[in-house]
Parts: sequence; structure tokens; C-alpha cells
Amino acid sequence: MEKVRKHFIFQGYVQGVGFRYRAYRAAESRGITGWVRNCWDGSVEMEAEGNPLDIEDMLVALEKNQWASIESISEKEIPLKNSSSFSIRDY
Repeated sequence: MEKVRKHFIFQGYVQGVGFRYRAYRAAESRGITGWVRNCWDGSVEMEAEGNPLDIEDMLVALEKNQWASIESISEKEIPLKNSSSFSIRDY
């Protein structure tokens, strides 16, 4: 299956609850590359590149997080960057 890269914005109770670390672990365990970071407005931004089914599986895992509460996810496909790892970024 061909790789895709997607840009996400997670809204809700997603900061201060380990959301970025859980996103990192979920991405790493599925071979997804990209990054995740907190935004100044309380949301979390992420770019994820990999197999579309793996990305969807990662999102399901994040939505099942018992500490965070995702109210909405905006998503758009963006050009591939062929990144080699997944990282947690600062603002």
C-alpha cells in the first residue's frame, strides 16, 4: 500500500495529559514517521506519514486514551516528506 502524509489538529482536553508521548508511542509502534507538538491555543498538531491503515489504527488508539478527551480532529492530506522517524516537538 502506498504511503500518505496527513496533518492533524486535535481539539479538546489534549494538553498536560501525556497525549504527545502516547502519540509518539502509537506512531513508533506502527512504523509511522512525522512529529507531534502542543499549540499555543491548547490544541495538539501532528503530521503522520505511513500506511493509511496504520495511521487510522494510530488514531483509534489515541481516541481510546483514558486521560485525554478528543473533541474534534481536523485532517488533511499533505505531500510526502519521506521522514525517517517520529518526534515530539516544542511549540
